[in-house]
Amino acid sequence: MLLLKTTRDALLAPLQAVSGVVEKRHTLPILSNVLIEKAGDRLTFTATDIEIQIRTVTTGNADGEDTRITVGARKLQDILRALPDTEVSLTLDERRLAVKAGRSRFQLQTLPAEDYPLITPPSGDAARFSVPQRVFRQQLALVSYSMAQQDIRYYLNGLLLIADGNILTLVATDGHRLAYAESELDAAVAARSEVILPRKTILELARQIGDSDDPVDIILAGNQAVFRFGSVEFVTKLIDGKFPDYQRVIPQDHPGCIALPRLMLLASLQRAAILSNEKFHGVRVVLDSGVLSIISSNAEQEEALEEIEIDFQGERLDIGFNVGYLLDVLNNVSSETIEWRFRDGNSSALITLPGNERFKYVVMPMRI
Repeated sequence: MLLLKTTRDALLAPLQAVSGVVEKRHTLPILSNVLIEKAGDRLTFTATDIEIQIRTVTTGNADGEDTRITVGARKLQDILRALPDTEVSLTLDERRLAVKAGRSRFQLQTLPAEDYPLITPPSGDAARFSVPQRVFRQQLALVSYSMAQQDIRYYLNGLLLIADGNILTLVATDGHRLAYAESELDAAVAARSEVILPRKTILELARQIGDSDDPVDIILAGNQAVFRFGSVEFVTKLIDGKFPDYQRVIPQDHPGCIALPRLMLLASLQRAAILSNEKFHGVRVVLDSGVLSIISSNAEQEEALEEIEIDFQGERLDIGFNVGYLLDVLNNVSSETIEWRFRDGNSSALITLPGNERFKYVVMPMRI
């Protein structure tokens, strides 16, 4: 039975959209598969890892009755990638899926669709709002690098999303630094919603959301969140935990402030990082009248010194930082200039953008 006949890219694009959540090794073999559902000339692809589910649709020439099968996601994707950009047909023969293109033939084993575990999207009362894909993508980029990774404090292994009135706020922290970004919604949400999205969800959303003004429709209900954009439906379970009070972490009264060219500071830190300690990645940032010095050294007694002229007149200040935390923020903001706010050598630093109160980055000092 012919499932679908269409171009290679018309099959490969939706398959790539869903297969990112498929684990290479899983205790349940069927979770290595993608669910393919045929209804008329529409083919729906669904993949899940129990926590996240992605679904998308493609169309083409088809005949025969509607049906559902599951097949190895990675194998099918690798086959389609290796084929030339030509017409491809998917044919179901008993429990095998045949992939045909030109003179190429592939036979793939299938598993019953009835055994495939699906996540049911939430229904009923829910917070619903939309944000342009470009805006949401940029907002994710501003904070996602600050998420923890495999931290015992599981609620840090994700990102806090708050929809309150007409403001959408994203916050991430790993306990050593914190990134905060907000954007404005076109329409106010009826009630404040606050959820923690898992790290894998954020990374997958950042990979898939486009750079366009088309909307991302977001639904928050119970222990689930749904993101719909283009032909993709993305359902994820939420992290059940209490996120730290980020407002207490963001400094409100740092009296010192200097403006620095972002690219110049980035290049200086990258050079200084070459000779930083491989284990701690620490650099000293020394503020003195008219100059900012970046100093690094390692166990081999090697040392790097970078100097940047600045408009600063005050007491000398010597602060240590993990250079990776500073590079992360400079690589992910696009402003030509950043503002560095500080109090003393033992207090956190606050990095903001000139004329922009919607982004804040806090980094804790380290002893060097």
